[in-house]
Amino acid sequence: MNTDAPWPDTKTAWPRVLKIQTKLHQWATDDPGRRFDDLWNLVYDPAVLVEAWHRVRSNRGARTAGVDGEIAYYVSVVRGEQAFLSELRDELKTRRFQPLPVREVTIPKPGSTKRRRLGIATVRDRVVQAALKLVLEPIFEADFQPFAYGFRPERRAHDAIAEIHYYTSRSYEWIVEGDIKACLVPSTHYPHLSGKR
Repeated sequence: MNTDAPWPDTKTAWPRVLKIQTKLHQWATDDPGRRFDDLWNLVYDPAVLVEAWHRVRSNRGARTAGVDGEIAYYVSVVRGEQAFLSELRDELKTRRFQPLPVREVTIPKPGSTKRRRLGIATVRDRVVQAALKLVLEPIFEADFQPFAYGFRPERRAHDAIAEIHYYTSRSYEWIVEGDIKACLVPSTHYPHLSGKR
C-alpha cells in the first residue's frame, strides 16, 4: 500500500477486506496444514483498520471508555478518525503498539444476585482486536465442522436448535448437550489449591 494514498472510506474498505478474507479462507481450505507466516501486514492494512474502526464505532460499547477515558465519539470529533488510524497504523507497522490495561467493572448477572467482572478495553485496543479478528477468523473458520455453532459468524443458538429439530424429526434419537461451567476452576482439578488463584 502506498503510504501517500488516501485512506479508503468504509464503502471501499469492506470489499477490499472481503477480498483479503476470501483469499485467506481459500488458502486455509485448500491446504489445512498451511502455515501463515506474514499476517501482521494485513492487520495494519488501511482497509482492515478502517473496517475495524467502523465495527468498533458502530458497536454499542463505543459509548464506553477504557482506562484512557476516550470513547469513539471523542476519536471522531476531537482527534479525527484519519489521524487516529494513521497513528495506530504507524504503531502497528513499527511494532511499537502496546495494549493498555483494561478497565475492570462488575455488572449484575441476569436473574441472579451475583455479579460478573467485565474488562473494558480502550477504543484503540478494540480496533486492533477487531483488525486481528478480521484477519484470523477466515483462517480458523476453515477448520470448524459445519455443525459447530458456538461464537461463529452468521451462526447462533437458534440455528443449532433448528438443526436439532430437523434431525430429531427424522428418526435421530440422541442429543448430547454439555455445559463446561467451572471446568477450568483450579479447585475442581486440584483440591489442594482450593482458594488459591
